[in-house]
Amino acid sequence: MDHMKRLAKAKTGLILQHPFVGSVALGMPMRLDDTIPTACTNGKEIRFNPDFLDTLTDEQVTFLVAHECFHPMLDHVYRRHGRDPMKWNKAADYVINQLLIDEKIGKFIEGGCLDRNIYHAGGGTSDGIYNILPEGSEGAPGGPGADIEDASGSPAEQAQEQAEWRVKVAQAAQAAKMMGKLSANMQRFIDETLHPKVDWRDVLRRFVEKCKTDMRSFSRPNRRFLSQGLYLPSVTGESLGEIAIAIDCSGSITDRVLNEFAAEVRSVKEDGDPSALHIIYFDSKVCHYDRFGRDDTLHIEPHGGGGTAFSPVFRFMDEHDIQPIATVFLTDLYCNDFGDAPEHPVLWVSNGDDEAPWGEVVTI
Repeated sequence: MDHMKRLAKAKTGLILQHPFVGSVALGMPMRLDDTIPTACTNGKEIRFNPDFLDTLTDEQVTFLVAHECFHPMLDHVYRRHGRDPMKWNKAADYVINQLLIDEKIGKFIEGGCLDRNIYHAGGGTSDGIYNILPEGSEGAPGGPGADIEDASGSPAEQAQEQAEWRVKVAQAAQAAKMMGKLSANMQRFIDETLHPKVDWRDVLRRFVEKCKTDMRSFSRPNRRFLSQGLYLPSVTGESLGEIAIAIDCSGSITDRVLNEFAAEVRSVKEDGDPSALHIIYFDSKVCHYDRFGRDDTLHIEPHGGGGTAFSPVFRFMDEHDIQPIATVFLTDLYCNDFGDAPEHPVLWVSNGDDEAPWGEVVTI
């Protein structure tokens, strides 16, 4: 049997046994490509190495076809956002392979990424698993391997493709439901795909990135104006000013949440390179304050444990002439004492479900 017939057979089997994935696979263009090691997708098509297909049983080909379809279904080709491509690919594969195993779709290809402990430790999401994988994490020695290609086109075109994929997922789910072949596990997956939760880590990084400004320095005068007798600063490049981090120590922030938050604050310091980090611990008053410069080692340790009030944080910054370009709160937002909105932007990272009267709120 030739390779394209094997792929067509896999599609047919998916339609009959797993119509949710099968209806997606049916409409996905597929072709052979001997320049890639195994298989890959960019969201528009799936390409397969014919020699790799020759090493697989029919059940494994079915697994491979379903695996590749899930990458665009889960937006993996659209939202790498500068993350390490091999590590992102590996995290995505842990999610998809576990899902296919649990749904008994095809047969797992040995050597691929499969570990239920890693899957659960990362919260069952590619973003969560990416965050717990070690740096320099190489791809799996077998299985599809490096099978994600970033989507092409402008951001607007990619956003349109993502929207179209959500429509495909919704239609496929409806078709499978009408056939009585949509498991509860797959229904949960579909709900999360169509109504994804925003990852607070991504929001924090985006928030900090928006705060970057051009810093100007007189150490290297702008030579264009020297001939006119003007000694003006040159632009030293995009960098980050001072950031204030306010941590609610009223007792509602668990050690787990604090540790997750501390890890992200360290990333902000290392990746964003702010000129200073002001760490303010508070409950109904400011309990402790630390300042960390660029060369200082960051440490976060809670102080306090009473009620909650936000206005003392802003008063403290005014009294001590702390003028951040942005403030980030870690809190449950269970408080009515917000005070007046400052002139700089504020991000509330919350483990509660309350709203804030101003600023941006993201839920952990």
